[in-house]
Amino acid sequence: MGLKTFLIAVAVFCMAGSAVAAQPEPWQITFQEPASPVMRMIEEFNITISVVIILITVLVVVLMIIVFFRFNEKANPVPSKTTHNTLIEVMWTALPVIILALISIPSFKLLYFQDRHPDPEMTLKVIGHQWYWTYEYPDHGGVAFDSNIVPDDELQEGQPRLLAVDNKVVLPVDTNIRILTTSEDVIHNWAVPSFGLKVEAIPGRTNESWVRIEKEDTYYGMCSELCGVNHGFMPIAVEAVSKEAFALWIAEARKKFADGVPHPRLAARQE
Repeated sequence: MGLKTFLIAVAVFCMAGSAVAAQPEPWQITFQEPASPVMRMIEEFNITISVVIILITVLVVVLMIIVFFRFNEKANPVPSKTTHNTLIEVMWTALPVIILALISIPSFKLLYFQDRHPDPEMTLKVIGHQWYWTYEYPDHGGVAFDSNIVPDDELQEGQPRLLAVDNKVVLPVDTNIRILTTSEDVIHNWAVPSFGLKVEAIPGRTNESWVRIEKEDTYYGMCSELCGVNHGFMPIAVEAVSKEAFALWIAEARKKFADGVPHPRLAARQE
């Protein structure tokens, strides 16, 4: 087994040992288990970067040990007068350039892949407010609703503190979903770690990303921008369900959140 293969195996083992899909866990130091192709690619890129960092660190430590033992005062009572070494100077200039060039290939590939999907099957619009989220389903009859944190004194059994919300986002699995984000007041950030999503919500601007959820579960995130005093009380909860269950939910949501009366924010825009 080569050194690189060994280091990749160690990194995978460490990440798998503490990975959790839906939400962070105490003492967790690595990524949550990926639940989308984007997050899976981010995890692979992280392993690549980790291998590069470990190799560079090992090289530097070895060089420092050599310097400590070969070029100390006892071993070299008369220090060398050498001031330039063309080969070494070329190497320490060219080697970082080569490393950065090699890293840029998977980096640009990841950036291109996570930017947007060329053929989305549905759209979710996310609007940030101080301090809650509004979600709109423009492809499904104008369903729209607000999502607020559940206070500590109203938490039910099984609901995670600071992450539970009154209205979850419901999305189907195995579906290419366009995510549009914007804000009505200050800059927010819609982030769900398991999806590899971290999209700015900026007033007067619409940003786009996408997600394809690979398995059913409830996934949690938070606003990842310093949006004010209640910044830490703006959670995100996404319930991923089968396509059949989503069709049933959206039919009920049309009655619950629309019921013939436009959502107040939609009505204001129409006026």
